[in-house]
Amino acid sequence: MSQTRVEQHITLAEIKELPQVRQYIVSADKFLKAMGFTEHGFRHVTLVSNIAENVMELLGYSERERELAAIAGYIHDIGNITGRHDHGKAGAIMCFHILEQIGMPYEEIACIVGAVGNHEEQYGEAVNTVAAALILADKSDVHRTRVRRRDVSQFDIHDRVNYSATSSFLDVNSDTRAVTLKIEIDNQISSVMEYFEIFMERMMMCQRAAKMLDARFRLNINGADIL
Repeated sequence: MSQTRVEQHITLAEIKELPQVRQYIVSADKFLKAMGFTEHGFRHVTLVSNIAENVMELLGYSERERELAAIAGYIHDIGNITGRHDHGKAGAIMCFHILEQIGMPYEEIACIVGAVGNHEEQYGEAVNTVAAALILADKSDVHRTRVRRRDVSQFDIHDRVNYSATSSFLDVNSDTRAVTLKIEIDNQISSVMEYFEIFMERMMMCQRAAKMLDARFRLNINGADIL
């Protein structure tokens, strides 16, 4: 005899209260710290969640689509507990089990799993609008506060580029549908060329993500339009 599944309207607030989600975020950040990666804890996922929701709102998407983007942003990095490589795919599987267990509608689970599983620049694509908002939000979090090392002489190129970013902001113009990542870089620490050396793939991914949202991605560094 088949059982009728009772679907629930799951909110971001409910996701944040799940003990497994909180623990996975804490552990993922702890493990990445041990491997020498930048901060990926509550600061990062909360910021990504807020930016993804803001992008959807300013581009005119529905309240539910905005909340799905916020949920995807909050849980997108839990797969890092399995390792850095392919953490997007691992996180997607983990998200599927969590969201199915709490009764989220399958259509919404598919949307979020697709977004989480496609947020890495090595293989990800903006497969839906929630995925596009997640990509833009995640790739715009470049800031010196994410660097864990304090000895500048020990910085690798990722540390230098992140530490050189004194401010970053994803500006969304509702009228022109332009999504502009504005970054201020301290040239004494890193150059614009170094930024592109490690982030070119991310910027190309952001261009494709903006297109999925019927928008245009732009990059402005130190007041100069780069893309």
